[in-house]
Amino acid sequence: MHSTFSRRHLLKLGALAGVALSPAGLFAVEPFKRTGPSRLQLSLAAYSFREYFKDVSHDRKLKTDESKHIDLFQFIDYCAEQRCPAAELTSYYFPKETDDAFLLKLRRHCFVHGIAISGGSVGNTFTNPPGDKRDEQVRYVKQWVDHYAVLGAPHIRVFAGTAPRGVSKADATKHCISALEECADYAGKRGIFLGIENHGGIVAEPDDLLEIIRTVKSPWVGINLDSANFHTDEPYRDFEKCAPYAVNVQLKADMRPRDGKSQRADLPRLVKILRAANYQGYVALEYESEEDPWKAVPGLLKQMAELFSK
Repeated sequence: MHSTFSRRHLLKLGALAGVALSPAGLFAVEPFKRTGPSRLQLSLAAYSFREYFKDVSHDRKLKTDESKHIDLFQFIDYCAEQRCPAAELTSYYFPKETDDAFLLKLRRHCFVHGIAISGGSVGNTFTNPPGDKRDEQVRYVKQWVDHYAVLGAPHIRVFAGTAPRGVSKADATKHCISALEECADYAGKRGIFLGIENHGGIVAEPDDLLEIIRTVKSPWVGINLDSANFHTDEPYRDFEKCAPYAVNVQLKADMRPRDGKSQRADLPRLVKILRAANYQGYVALEYESEEDPWKAVPGLLKQMAELFSK
């Protein structure tokens, strides 16, 4: 009686979490089952102003007007000025020697300005075979899990990567799943989701991304769904296929189908797809178009806010 109850109880918990329990007791990611109506919460990705932040991950010199250079605190100020309720804080723009004192100062600044931290993002690769390179990437992601936990961020965007030279795509995928599961186990203990982004490499096609998502064993993994990163024949269809697995969404102003020119994104259509999938969570504007972000971002934020309120 007790064992039957326990198994049923675990299966119920798995269903509520959007995961399925295998006979071995491991979780496999399923489409998230969300009660209530779709709710889209606006955020702005710091990466939108990448030409104005000092990118400590590359230590590059900015070519833009120095009077417009900003740090993370000024970015939060900007979000407040634009009445954007949340911010996605990209790891590239933190100090090289980031410590808890800095993170707590930033967290306080966000709270005082009424800005929620919707999540963070790191620049990793999970396709390396077992060895030093693989271990280094796993340590890197875990380090940022610790940092974002101090900030109170609920989600981190991660990459899959490309297959290294001499490694087949199938093996690279297995390596990715293994590294993702290890990092997700670490992140889950801190209450943080890892969202693997559709970002080229071994996840350039939606079916390859979904294969990883459906195979990985973790209740703390989903898709960081980027509207512009499917350079496929039907990017809107592929966006729709992945929407039920999304734990974070990034919308861009433009899209580029396979063998096609960049074209303005149909934001109402993308929002309609998210609502049909009953997505509930953050949708961050990640601006990458050619026009000056200082001019373009305010209008896009306003448009997104109006679409989300309908």
